[in-house]
Amino acid sequence: MLMISPRMATGMQEKQYTPSLLSFFIYNPSFGPREGEEEKKILFYHPCDVEKNEKIRNVGLCEAIVQFTRTFCPTKPAKSLHTQKNRQFFFEPEDNFWIVMVVRNPMIEKPNKDGKPPTIEYQEEEILDTVYGAVLRQCYSMYKLFNGTFGRAMEAGGVELLTQKLEKFFYRYLQTLHLQSCDLLDVFGGISFFPLDKMTYLKIQSFVNRVEESLSLVKYTAFLYNDQLIWSGLEQDDMRILYKYLTTSLFPRHSEPELAGRDSPLRPEVAGNLLHYGRFLTGPANLKDPEAKFRFPKIFVNKEDSYEELHLIVYKAMSAAACFMISASVELTREFCEQLDSLVGPQLTLLASDICEQFNINRRISGPDKEPQFKFIYFNHMNLAEKSTIHMRKTASVSLTSVHPDLMKILGDINCDFARVDEDEEIIVKAMTDYWVVGKKSDQRELYVILNQKNANLIEVNEEVKRLCATQFNNIFFLD
Repeated sequence: MLMISPRMATGMQEKQYTPSLLSFFIYNPSFGPREGEEEKKILFYHPCDVEKNEKIRNVGLCEAIVQFTRTFCPTKPAKSLHTQKNRQFFFEPEDNFWIVMVVRNPMIEKPNKDGKPPTIEYQEEEILDTVYGAVLRQCYSMYKLFNGTFGRAMEAGGVELLTQKLEKFFYRYLQTLHLQSCDLLDVFGGISFFPLDKMTYLKIQSFVNRVEESLSLVKYTAFLYNDQLIWSGLEQDDMRILYKYLTTSLFPRHSEPELAGRDSPLRPEVAGNLLHYGRFLTGPANLKDPEAKFRFPKIFVNKEDSYEELHLIVYKAMSAAACFMISASVELTREFCEQLDSLVGPQLTLLASDICEQFNINRRISGPDKEPQFKFIYFNHMNLAEKSTIHMRKTASVSLTSVHPDLMKILGDINCDFARVDEDEEIIVKAMTDYWVVGKKSDQRELYVILNQKNANLIEVNEEVKRLCATQFNNIFFLD
């Protein structure tokens, strides 16, 4: 499918086409070693209506590329192949299992005079390997979160079960893959944390402890407000991919307008008055429905050398969401869900109200939001903390950025330079559009700043970035 960008060039209306997914397939070369058995290697192929011989040919070509590049560096197989029309990405998440994603390069269609067909110009260098390589790894991580490893499916039911699971998962997941929206945030795969004062944070910690004590089945808890993380009992890598699922898939599906004209709901002050706004986002839509199903999605999290299968219960009250994870070996009943609803609902409603109140007080103290002269992206590799004033909205389907795509490309290029060296460094770029772009890497932290200062010089830009670090990151030490 051709995605036409809203950006139109001047003159004779050139059309710009953004990157799009051409194909996505998973294969295992050991499954069809003999001639005539090549089709057995293919475990999943999108689009499915491609002719059988073409599938075999495309998979065979990828095999050959991987084998050929291994002769130069046996420990580091090929990660991508650049051609004029597309870019192929390769990833081996488990022994002999290969995932390949083929992305069509962005292109410009230029109309010709005299009724001749338009000229197509492919923009081969507009796609960043780091961004789309990260997207491919996310595809596997998301599959593993809900299904476990490929090896697990093979042990449980052989190739047949694995192909069923791959079909079921990727048929839906690939529809949510909007490649034109991918950028530097996909490389980081970070977590946005909600800023809180100590007292409110202690209230949340106390709430988590009380729930885990009262409902002893709960093994892990995560607490989010406004799609930002406040508390998590999971390992970092598990929380990172669960956070992505919650914020780009589950929460957007259940978004609702907040209670208009009120900072907080009716507080259940009177003893016994259990008025609350809690509801299950996963599991039963209505507890009072006699036909309600008490099935919850299962997720797999890492546990030392193996993994753990858990029920995922996501419960929300206003802008606060609590995720409770319970061993999948336990059967969840109506009684348990009613107990959780009556215990968590009122407390979560009160907490949401408290956080909202505190947030509004802090906003009033800090004064009105003035449009700053700079925009930034910050990422901390140690705790995966991420903050962006460039992205107005970022979900799986849309990435609304307040800067031009060319500037986002420069940010990605700077990130690639940072990835090549271990030392701390700083890069300053003057863009063609008179913007200044600054990248700063310091002690596992990365900061990218875009400044709109037409007549500034290098010294002034440097001073401006120092001021930004002093105001926005006063508790973080950046090496100069």
